[in-house]
Amino acid sequence: MKPRLPLTAFFVLLAVITFVMPDLAIACDKCAKHNAAKTAPINTAPEGWTALFNGKDIDGWVKKSGKATYEVKDGIITGTTVKGSPNTFLCTPKEYGDFELKFEVLLHDNQLNSGVQLRSKVVKEDKFGGRIGGPQCEIEKGPGQSGLIYGEASGGWQSAKEKTKAQHKQFKNGEWNQYHIICKGNNIKTFINGEAVEDLTLKDAYHEKFKQGVIGLQVHSVGGDPKWKVSWRNIYIKELN
Repeated sequence: MKPRLPLTAFFVLLAVITFVMPDLAIACDKCAKHNAAKTAPINTAPEGWTALFNGKDIDGWVKKSGKATYEVKDGIITGTTVKGSPNTFLCTPKEYGDFELKFEVLLHDNQLNSGVQLRSKVVKEDKFGGRIGGPQCEIEKGPGQSGLIYGEASGGWQSAKEKTKAQHKQFKNGEWNQYHIICKGNNIKTFINGEAVEDLTLKDAYHEKFKQGVIGLQVHSVGGDPKWKVSWRNIYIKELN
């Protein structure tokens, strides 16, 4: 005769099935979603958006203002500082006016300052294809000024002084950060990792000068030769009427 399961053990087993198994199922579901997110294809634009970067090469993009290097590997554009180079920009071949822009950025070296140019243009000729100037969305380590608007070669900070002095923590050091920028008329809104950072109305004269232009990925000038790096991926744009 087979021994029967003691009544106490039966109720313990029932409690495990009732209370623990659903939690395990939820945990497994979260794990599956996490793994799916890690393996999801990059540089594939969502519906209604256009990919500025094809994930394979930067053919068509134009390097200006300096001699920093840009290379593509595993669907990622990485810019690297070069000794003696001015600020360098990898620019779109096309100009844009009103648009929404999304991208992810990773600062490999927190000492490096970077940014993305918006509606920018050549403001002065030079031996590196022309000095790029215009509104720039700041990229730097946190706490800091990431997401604020700087006038590259065009007057310095456009964001208010009280904002540039404040040090917010939306930018995560050593991680991929998601930027969302909306340029419509003379207004620029920025978001980092889903959190609003800037809502800036540009002065009319400044907006008239830079109401249309290229988008550019900046590698900042540095002293010495540290070979600091900054990377971008998932660069999408939606032009607005």
